[in-house]
Amino acid sequence: MIKRIATYLLSAVLGASSLLAQADITIDITGVGGNQLPIAIANFVGEAGLKDALTPIVRNDLDHSGRFKLVDPSGATLPADGPPPDLGSWKGRGADSLAIGDVRIGADNNYDVRLRLYDTVTLKLITGVQIHTATSDMRQAAHQVADVIYEALTGERGIFETKIAFVVKKGSKYELQVADADGFNAQEVFGSREPIMSPTWAPDGHRIAYVSFEQQKPIVVVQDVYTGSRNIVANFKGSNSGPTFAPNGHTMAVTLSIDGISQIYVLDGGSKRRLMQTPAIDTEANFSPDGGQIAFTSDRGGSPQIYLVPATGGNAQRLTFEGSYNVTPRFSPDGKMLAYIRRDGGSFNVATFDMTTRQTMVLTEGPGDESPTFAPNGKMILYATQVGGRGVLATVSSDGRVHQRLSTQGDVREPAWGPFPNQLPMSRLSSNP
Repeated sequence: MIKRIATYLLSAVLGASSLLAQADITIDITGVGGNQLPIAIANFVGEAGLKDALTPIVRNDLDHSGRFKLVDPSGATLPADGPPPDLGSWKGRGADSLAIGDVRIGADNNYDVRLRLYDTVTLKLITGVQIHTATSDMRQAAHQVADVIYEALTGERGIFETKIAFVVKKGSKYELQVADADGFNAQEVFGSREPIMSPTWAPDGHRIAYVSFEQQKPIVVVQDVYTGSRNIVANFKGSNSGPTFAPNGHTMAVTLSIDGISQIYVLDGGSKRRLMQTPAIDTEANFSPDGGQIAFTSDRGGSPQIYLVPATGGNAQRLTFEGSYNVTPRFSPDGKMLAYIRRDGGSFNVATFDMTTRQTMVLTEGPGDESPTFAPNGKMILYATQVGGRGVLATVSSDGRVHQRLSTQGDVREPAWGPFPNQLPMSRLSSNP
C-alpha cells in the first residue's frame, strides 16, 4: 500500500572506463515561467572541431531552465579577449544581457574556456570567468559556464552540472542509468532482467544506494558509480528497502521487516537501531538537510500520511491532514519544504508542504505521478509520471510555474537528483580586456 517491493538481479557492474552507453533524453517544455530574461549568447571562438561544442550546450541549458528567452545572435562570434562589444546594438536586438567567450589550448595541452557576461542596459560587465578543463570534460565546462550565467542573472546557483539517476525498462531488461541534468551522457550503471528500485544518491555524488533482489529477497546495496565497487549494507531477515543517506554521508536510514512489520532503522557503521517503537508500518524515510529530523510515511493514523521525528528517535508528529493518501516525503535542500505524492480522487500528484506555514500546494495534474526528488538548488522537482501507459520523467518548478517532460526510450521510473558536483578549476576575469 505504501511502498512497492521489486526484484533485481545484478548482471553487470561498469567501471569508469566502460561508462560509454548513450541513451539521451529529449526535454520538452510544456510551460514556462513569467518574466523570462532575454539573453544573447554569441558563438564561442575556437570551439570548431571540438567533440562537445560549448555554445549549443550553454544555450540548451538556459533555454530549458524556463528562466531565459534566447535572443538570436545571428551567428555572431565574439572572443572574450577582444574589444568590448557594442552593447547598445545588442539591447536594440532585445537582449538585456550578452554572453561572449572563447576556448583555447593552454600550456598543458588542456583547454581554457573564457566567458564574459555583459548587461546591455547598464553597459557594464557583470562577470567574467576562466575555466580550465581537459577535452574529456568539455561538456562539464559548458554546463559550468551556463551555471555561472544562471547564478549571475538570477542570484540562484545553477544545476546544469548535476547528475540524475533513474530506472528504465527496455523490453525485458531493466537499467539503472545516470545522466547529465540535460539528459545527455546517459550511462547504464546496472542492467538486469529483474526490476531495480529506490536509487538514492550519497552526498558525495559518487555513490548510489539501491535495492537489489540478487539474494532472492530485497537487500540494500551501496555502489560507487565510477569505480564499480559495491557494498551490501542491509541484508537482514525479511525485507530491506527504502535507503536514504544522512547529510554526513555514512549514516543511513532503511526500512526493515525483521520485527515482522516494516519499520525504520538507522544504520551507522556496523550498528543498527530501530527509530521508533510502534505497531504501525513506517517507511520512506528522508533526512532533513541538517540531519536532525527524519520525515517518513506511516499508516499509524489509519491511512498513509507523512510524519516527522527526531533523527535520534522519540515522538513523531503528523504533518499532512488533507486527503487520505500522502506518501514519499522528500526535503528541499534548505529544509523549508517537503515534496511528496498526494492522491486527489483517483489522481496521484506532486505537492509541496511548507514546514513553517504548514500549507500545501499541488504542483502537477497526474494522473500517476511518483518519486519526487528536489534539484540541489531547490528550484526544480524531478518526478516520474505516466503518459500513454508508459513511465516518463518530468520536472516542475517548486513554485509550479515551469513544467517540462523528459522523454527517453523505454518505461522510466524511480528518479533521483544528485548533489552539486565538484567544479572544474575556475578563476575570475575581473575587468574588460
